Amino acid sequence: QVQLVESGGGLVQPGGSLRLSCEVSGRTSSRTAVGWWRQPPGKERERAAVISWDGDATTISGFAKDRFFISRDPAKNTVELSMYNLQPEDTAVYYCAAGDRRRDLYLPTSSAEFYSWGRGTQVTVSS
Repeated sequence: QVQLVESGGGLVQPGGSLRLSCEVSGRTSSRTAVGWWRQPPGKERERAAVISWDGDATTISGFAKDRFFISRDPAKNTVELSMYNLQPEDTAVYYCAAGDRRRDLYLPTSSAEFYSWGRGTQVTVSS
C-alpha cells in the first residue's frame, strides 16, 4: 500500500507560482507512477501530470503544458508539481495519486488506474 500526503497549496495572485509537494511512503516498486490531478469547483477531476517512480518518463496534459512541471526528489521521496503563470481557472483542489505503469510501460492516465490518493491541497488563484 502506498500513502500520499500533499502540501504547498494556498492563495496566489494571477501570474504567480506555487510548488506542490507529494510525500510518498509505503510499498513502491519499479512500476509505480505518481500523478497530480486537480478538481476545480463544480467540475470533474482532471489529470495534470504523471511521472514514473524512477523519473524516466513523464506526461503533461494540455492545459498544463509549458506552465506545470512535474519532478521527483529521490532523497525526500517526494513528487513535486511546479506551477507557473497561474490563472483563476487553475483554482482547484490538487491531489496526488499512485498507480502502476501498464504492461507496455506506458504511464497510467485514467483515474481508474490510480489506486491510492492523497487528501488534496487547495490552490486558489485570485487577486
